[in-house]
Amino acid sequence: MPSLDFEREEARFYAFHDQNLQRLQEACASFATLITALLSASGQVDVAKVEGRVKDKTECIQKFTRKYRPSLEEANLPYEIAPYITDLIGVRVVCLYEDELEKVAHLVRSHFDVMEVTDKVAAVEGTEASFGYKGLHLDLRLNAAQRALPEHAACAGHAFELQVRTIIQDSWSVLDHKIKYKKSIPGQLKRRINVLAALFELADREFRQIRDATAAELLEAPDETAEAPPETGAQVPEKAPDAGSALNAFTFLKIATHFFKDFEFEPYKVDSFVDDIQGWSPGMTRARFNALLRETIAVVKRYKLHFEEQNPQGSFNPYTVMRHCLYLSNNAAFRPALRNVAREAFEAWLQEHGST
Repeated sequence: MPSLDFEREEARFYAFHDQNLQRLQEACASFATLITALLSASGQVDVAKVEGRVKDKTECIQKFTRKYRPSLEEANLPYEIAPYITDLIGVRVVCLYEDELEKVAHLVRSHFDVMEVTDKVAAVEGTEASFGYKGLHLDLRLNAAQRALPEHAACAGHAFELQVRTIIQDSWSVLDHKIKYKKSIPGQLKRRINVLAALFELADREFRQIRDATAAELLEAPDETAEAPPETGAQVPEKAPDAGSALNAFTFLKIATHFFKDFEFEPYKVDSFVDDIQGWSPGMTRARFNALLRETIAVVKRYKLHFEEQNPQGSFNPYTVMRHCLYLSNNAAFRPALRNVAREAFEAWLQEHGST
């Protein structure tokens, strides 16, 4: 039975922690694996990482002493420590965007019973005079159906705390813990800490808004591909740069996905390739790039068939096709688009088969 002797109950908790540490770690690993699989299967959340830990026994006592011991002493109640440490097992999900916190909370409800939710975002936003750590904390345990499954035997009898944060919230939490004095300090220093926290909050918001603006730009990018092709001929004449219709990642994707419908263009490769194009031909417009592909792609596709016949293990993906199209349209400006070996092989083929 719990007693009013704190030292005795502290020793009892230490013994409990030592005896059960391996089982707690196994349960923690099982929870982290289950949540990782659940989020991955949903495809709804961009997750940076999922990690778990068993809380150190000394940290548990420090938390109990700070949060619960005074009220128990005031009420003359025994010190039963373990039930108060609801985050003895903890799992953290770090998302990319702040609007994904609730998505994670919604997903875990399919496998877990939610015993308590602590919305740190609402708590901070409800305080006019300060900034601070944001995130979502849920005290969870497997629901009855999941506890009955043999594969969950290691964690069926345990509860845990799930922390859901964005990358920026997670970074702020780490840095915030390194600031040793935050309350009883001079006003000007406190203001500087609050400004720093506000900048992190602004970064979180901007990161989400940039994601949304990027999606909107992709939808609204002008479509040049519906225009009639220009006159036949391998050479596309240079046009004066049109600042209002410059080729960018969004307009490039609109054009490229028209020509290569079944290819998945990875954002970082698109970004780098368009930057290369603008470096080779400053002022390249979306209309000119579209016309360039229309003029040259038939020839390049014929060369692609030849290349693949000669090199069964070789790669000639859409980026390779477009590099050859660029070179064919203007071999001086786009000479860097092809390496020496590829350029020489293409030129030899063109001399033999012609460019039309």
